[in-house]
This record gives sequence, C-alpha cells and structure tokens, in this order.
Amino acid sequence: MTRKSGVALWRQIADQIRQAISAGTLGADGRLPTEMALSERFGVNRHTLRSAIAALVQEGMLRAEQGRGTFVESRQKLSYPISARTRFSTGLREQTRERRSTLLAHALEPASARVAEALRLALEAPVIRLETLSEADGRPVSRATSWFDATRFPGFERVYAETGSITFSFQHFGIDDYFRKSTLVSARHADTADLADLRLSAGAIVLVARAVNIDAEGVPVQFADTRFVADRVELSVSTEA
Repeated sequence: MTRKSGVALWRQIADQIRQAISAGTLGADGRLPTEMALSERFGVNRHTLRSAIAALVQEGMLRAEQGRGTFVESRQKLSYPISARTRFSTGLREQTRERRSTLLAHALEPASARVAEALRLALEAPVIRLETLSEADGRPVSRATSWFDATRFPGFERVYAETGSITFSFQHFGIDDYFRKSTLVSARHADTADLADLRLSAGAIVLVARAVNIDAEGVPVQFADTRFVADRVELSVSTEA
C-alpha cells in the first residue's frame, strides 16, 4: 500500500482486490478470506477494508452475506463483437434477455478538430452530441459519447430518444445500413460521469472503443467514444460483417 499518495487506502485496496480476483489469485474458490485475514494482508484496519469491500459490492463484483462472508459474483463476462456491422442490440442478443439504450444528454455544438476530422466536416461545423447508456439485463455495460452531422441529421437526438436505437434513428433519415470503418481500443480509469452512470467504484477500469461508422457510400455518419465496463465486458474483434 502507498500511503500519502493522494489515493485513498480503501480505493487502493479495492483496486488490488479487483485485480487479484481477475488474475485468479484471490477468491478462486468463490469466497474471499475473512476480514481479519484481508486486513492483515493489506496492513489496514477493518474499517478501511470494509470501505473497499462495500465499493466492490456496489460495483457488482462481490456479494456480502450476513454471517456467511463475502463471495465473488460468478457472472461471466459478456463478449461484445466488433465487426463491420457492430450493433448493440444484436451483438448481445444470444447472451442476454433484455437490452436497452437510453439518452442521458444531448447538445448542439461546434465540431472540434478531432470530431471534424472523423466526420470529414469543416472545423466548428454544427454537430449533435449524444450521451447514451446501454444496459443488459438491468446492468449498465457501456456509456457512449457520439457525434453526428447536424446539417445532415437535424433532430437526431429526438429520434433517438423515441427509438433508443442508433440503427432505427439512421433509418429515419434514409440510411438502411451502415458500417464500421475503424475502431481504436484503449483502457483507462473511469471518470466521474462514467463511475456514476455505470455504477462503478473509484478506480474501476473501462475499455474505450473509439469508432467511425460510414454509410454505403463511404461517408462518415457517426463518430463515437464508447466506454465498456472491463469487469463485465470483453471486446471480440472480427473481420466478418
């Protein structure tokens, strides 16, 4: 443990427990050691340890049972396919019972250099930004920020709010099919907004997929940064459509 590092001890412990569980070096039998054993292992008092455990329980990684102990939730990671036709609704269809995407916020704004380049627009051209949340069986799995050409897709946010689907929203504007041109995957700690909306504890890791989608003529129609919960989702890249 690193004291006086600016990172709370309970957060450091939560990170280490999360990593140890993922690596199979802790809770391999489905159950964590006792509070006393964990407190000694990390060199902290039980109050600090309980804060770390509580954060991981809230995150959905652990389950605490009164009088029995703390257990590792044995939910298998969802495999999210990234291919020429990447769709949230169909990508998880065989793995989940219910899937839902909702609009958290939207704005009309001038395109930044990054957005303008991705969508092949002039710098500061008007774009629509959507903040969306996708859930599977009631659990948040991803949070996305997407940009669309406001001139080509006026009112895109209203259509999305009604349909909850990027695919259906594009169909409203006459685009029956679209394709993934590029995807860049990285990883980072979740920021404040992602922690709240994805129901994560501080220090949680998200996989970031930065993507450009194009229409049948090769014109960019969407630029998106999607953050997936690393403990709940793995990204499966395929060359197939």
